[in-house]
Amino acid sequence: MSVERTIQTSGESTFGHRAHISGVDIVKQFVAAKLHGIRVTGADLNYHGSITLDPDHCDAAGIYPLEFVDIWNKNSGARISTYVIHGERGSRCCILNGAAARTCQVGDEVIICSSTYAAAEDVTALRPIVLTFHPDNSVADRIVYETTRTGGRLDFAIRHLAEETDA
Repeated sequence: MSVERTIQTSGESTFGHRAHISGVDIVKQFVAAKLHGIRVTGADLNYHGSITLDPDHCDAAGIYPLEFVDIWNKNSGARISTYVIHGERGSRCCILNGAAARTCQVGDEVIICSSTYAAAEDVTALRPIVLTFHPDNSVADRIVYETTRTGGRLDFAIRHLAEETDA
């Protein structure tokens, strides 16, 4: 099953052509990986900072230790940026530490998004993995975002890779 959306562009579009200004490629920030709807399992104000995540979730999405991520709290609307550290493998943890601990409550749903920079025309080469979660932080679904180019138009699709259940 897939959900598809299309981005329509005008006839003056630079899509399909090398986008540049004075011979320099235009570089944009794109989604690289996302943990969508994971629940906060802890908040430690006295820890030295970061977000602690289950390495199994990070491995499945492609998020590295020490990588900077944006965190968006679906309950409060808070938006922060911090870096990832690994917790205990298999723990399903999502613990906000240091100043980030002030932005959430245990049980809040958050979206954790890593990003990458690429030339604008390379958007079709990106295939970010998105994990969605059950309330116990087991993986509910694995999704990939796909962008394709047809002529002067970019098409966007969300593809469900496989449903998973954690024991």
